[in-house]
Amino acid sequence: MNSGGPEGNRGSFSPKCARHRIGLISAHHQIAPRFSPLGRREYERSVAIALRIWLSSAGAATAQVMRLLRENPDGIDVTIYASNVDPGATALSVCDVAAVEPRHVGNEEYARFALDFCRTHHIDVLIPPRRLEALAGRAAEFAAVGTSLMCSPLSAVQTLTSKARTYEAASAAGIPVPPWRVATDAASFRSAVAELSRTDDSLCVKPCGEFSAFGFRVLDDRPLSLASLLGPPRPVASVEAVAGALERAADQGDRIPELLVMPYLEAPEISVDCLSAPGGELLVGIPRSKSGRFRNLLDDPVAVAIARQVVGRFGLAYLTNVQLRHRKGHPVLLEANPRPAAGLFQTAFAGVNLPWAAVRLLLQGDSGLDHPPRLNVRLAVAEAVMEVAPRPTIPSLLPAASVSAGPELVSGPAL
Repeated sequence: MNSGGPEGNRGSFSPKCARHRIGLISAHHQIAPRFSPLGRREYERSVAIALRIWLSSAGAATAQVMRLLRENPDGIDVTIYASNVDPGATALSVCDVAAVEPRHVGNEEYARFALDFCRTHHIDVLIPPRRLEALAGRAAEFAAVGTSLMCSPLSAVQTLTSKARTYEAASAAGIPVPPWRVATDAASFRSAVAELSRTDDSLCVKPCGEFSAFGFRVLDDRPLSLASLLGPPRPVASVEAVAGALERAADQGDRIPELLVMPYLEAPEISVDCLSAPGGELLVGIPRSKSGRFRNLLDDPVAVAIARQVVGRFGLAYLTNVQLRHRKGHPVLLEANPRPAAGLFQTAFAGVNLPWAAVRLLLQGDSGLDHPPRLNVRLAVAEAVMEVAPRPTIPSLLPAASVSAGPELVSGPAL
């Protein structure tokens, strides 16, 4: 494992520098900034100001990422900004400064919102897990307002947001992928099922785009058995039920997204959390698998090798995720995400802090990691409860036309 950056470890991250010289200053100081070699604001006045990190579109698991950033091994003070379109999102209760994002806006409007937010709140680092098509390719625009954007290239984001484009590009690069067909209506769906049914694979269907698990169905024409009825619910539908839904949608003039028809792949599903340098050099890959309420950090060189191929082919940078399943006993690509997985925080049990390593890599070109991850670790998932401060009722943001006015702040230190 190359535990540094593209040129190895270039030195330690200076807590004194980050706390007292490089960082942010409250807006009311009105001091013109310079820009340091690390890409962050540097002020004449020596003030103890924390590094400001914005986690946009923050989901529930982001709370664990916040903990890792605060407990970073360099001892750097951080102020965590978090935002979500839902003012009741859990992550907004555990960050330092919370804000509500605009809902149902296009890419240009969202990018303008993000740039205005960074400029207004003097954000040092933006880590976006969503709306990547709006933000990727704008690193220079964010740099102009003093913010380092943690994001893979736009070309990678545009490819990986379609599973069909992902499989086509990966297959051409020699990365193992399952057979697949794209369906856009009932006729092409039935044709895809007929073609792929020539093998003994069970089949499934799901949207080609980013829909999480929404829209996923295992195709099963067998009558419902009592065992299935009494067992845990499964996302199952018959071929004719899906074809009928597509026919009715077409008759009603509904837009039908591209659907992917493919074999229903075998367990275990392996999720490889990746840290990579810009350009697609994999620095660390940690495979994880699930088994009921347990998680396993695996020593799986084959899974890491496939992840390395994916990261290199698409030029992925910083925190990303590659998911694999098995077909006929061999691992194949399930999907690749140009963003960190929700379960990224579990890698802390491997003795590495990947979120902070990514921040270091972004700001000064080395990850600071000086040892390989500890693997063959078994984890148990248990519920955790935390007390949070009461939050005021938050009004909705202004309409999209007024996005440039900035988001509604929920709480945090006065600026």
